[in-house]
Amino acid sequence: MDLNGVSAVVSGGASGLGEATARDLAAKGVKVVVADLNEDKGKALADELGGVFVKTDVSDETQVQAAVQAAVDTGVPLRIIVNSAGIGWVTRTVDRAGNPHDLASFQKVIEINLIGTFNLMRIGAAAIAKTEPVDTDGLRGVVINTASVAALEGQTGQVAYSASKGGIVGMTLPAARDLAAVGIRVNTVCPGIIDTPIYGEGEAAEEFKAKLAQPVPFPKRMGKASEFAQIVRALIENDYMNGETVRFDGGIRFQPK
Repeated sequence: MDLNGVSAVVSGGASGLGEATARDLAAKGVKVVVADLNEDKGKALADELGGVFVKTDVSDETQVQAAVQAAVDTGVPLRIIVNSAGIGWVTRTVDRAGNPHDLASFQKVIEINLIGTFNLMRIGAAAIAKTEPVDTDGLRGVVINTASVAALEGQTGQVAYSASKGGIVGMTLPAARDLAAVGIRVNTVCPGIIDTPIYGEGEAAEEFKAKLAQPVPFPKRMGKASEFAQIVRALIENDYMNGETVRFDGGIRFQPK
């Protein structure tokens, strides 16, 4: 699909993987709606890219509808949804003191990561379905969801996070089959250990990141957010990629800890 002259909604678009994706798409001529909770960073990025910022909690139906409508209101057809908003969480199912994982935090992770992804996918896809096809195949648009290798190889304490990301992987193929009827492709990316601002800055942060990268076979480093954005764009541009879950991890396979 040609990217020039279309609009996109990128959730979690103010930082990390979302920011890199927003920058990459904007460089290719996409009008980007940065959907994020961080108003300062989100507005600054949207202004820089010539896009639009909408404060968005992805688990909130009204706020997601507003973000999607903002893309429609740009005057160029909405054809791309990128779900990259999410939170991490580490708690054992039963801790060493014998206490059970609290239910509220499990529910929160599921609500944001899994339900939030579905929320934007369903509302965004409904808007894309109203556009005219771009080719003789009937293609109208693309949804890219972000899961994690933790969906496949969750580590100790990742029960909530892995469940949420595994749910995203699990709905990829049925969503692609559902949305085929309206000309929308759906793919999911499972990142491994990616270098984003979440790890902080300074000598201690660099030492921690170097330790994280040790199990990566090749290249022996963390992935770059720009590389994630590149694979997202490739999945959008390649018209025969549909219903797929793609690992993006340098060949790492997570151990229990």
